[in-house]
Amino acid sequence: MRVLDQIKPTKRDETRVLKIIEKVLQNLDLKDAKLELGGSYAKDTWLKGNHDVDVFVRFPYDKYKEKDISDVLKSRLKKYKVVHGSRDYFQIKKGDYVFEFIPVLDIKSSKEAKNITDVSPLHTKWVKEKLNDADQVRLVKKFCKAQGVYGAESYIRGFSGYVLEILTVHYKTFFDLVKNVANWKKGIVVDVEKFYKNKGDILEKLNKDKLSCLVVIDPVQKDRNAAAALCEDKFDKFVAKCKEFMRNPSNDFFVERKISIRDLKLESGENNFLTMKVWPLKGKKDIVGSKLLKCFVYINKKLSEEGFNVINSDWEFNEKAIFWFYVKNGTIGLYKKHYGPPKKEKKHFEEFLIKWKNHEIKKDKDKIYVELKREHTHLKDFVKNLLKSNYVKNNVKKIKLKNY
Repeated sequence: MRVLDQIKPTKRDETRVLKIIEKVLQNLDLKDAKLELGGSYAKDTWLKGNHDVDVFVRFPYDKYKEKDISDVLKSRLKKYKVVHGSRDYFQIKKGDYVFEFIPVLDIKSSKEAKNITDVSPLHTKWVKEKLNDADQVRLVKKFCKAQGVYGAESYIRGFSGYVLEILTVHYKTFFDLVKNVANWKKGIVVDVEKFYKNKGDILEKLNKDKLSCLVVIDPVQKDRNAAAALCEDKFDKFVAKCKEFMRNPSNDFFVERKISIRDLKLESGENNFLTMKVWPLKGKKDIVGSKLLKCFVYINKKLSEEGFNVINSDWEFNEKAIFWFYVKNGTIGLYKKHYGPPKKEKKHFEEFLIKWKNHEIKKDKDKIYVELKREHTHLKDFVKNLLKSNYVKNNVKKIKLKNY
């Protein structure tokens, strides 16, 4: 595919990157710890333009298994930025490249791991041994990036690079992967190493909290679902886009596009179009991104609860974020129904009657309710007031409703 010409690093790119990596690693003296290239650079699955380099700092197991190896590594580095996670790791920037030094125990089996990050080098080793054609992973990654389903961060909850690598090993080629995904149903199971007899065996033996819309058995840790963080929205979108691709294959599916406000407005048709510009709080992108997601979900929920019919909505986060909503109705009635508990909940039922004794108690089938006067009946007035709430203020630095 011509797409590979655009996304695959050239020999010149590889030579340049390897020289930078070698120079950075040569200048580090980490005593008895071993340095090992990780991530997509080690697997040769990186995309052109990717400047994030993972480096595992592997500490001898017996000597360091009871020590805080993050603190040990911290004492041996200079000019770094601390990134907090299940175990702290460290960023060092060199030109356009960001090196992440990740402390891990040097283990031979996932059973020895003291922290989930200890297993990461085993992931790298498995992919390097099993992957026949790294270019197939490149195509899969680029496809997923362009369709907005790539990334396992908590504010994205999409497909991690490792999960896509496992799926590519399983299905062998980009086309076979897409063809199979187009027919996926929720609950699909991929066990590339065949640790279990069948799907029933997996569902019986795997912890229920590890099950999700997609189960990908980690090939180096059989009791782990590598896709546990994937949300249903991203699963559904991936399946839908694979179906579209199979109906009409095109290089357009590999083109990453930012949200176009103009296109969104045209697409909204006769619906009310709302868009908000959002400035995130300071901090690690995964954390502030999660707060943005909470804010987006909160606004969506409040719109629906108030009686506004949200037809479609989504958001995008780069340096700043954009929230957008298509809302069918621009106004709602002056009064809304406030429902009470069912009669069988005697205590709460009586408390409701006492609380609203000065209102007319009405019935709606087996429920009781009172009618309360709304403060705002127009969509934009309601949203402007909603954006002043403490919940919104606590999760974003600044948010502004745009007018079109």
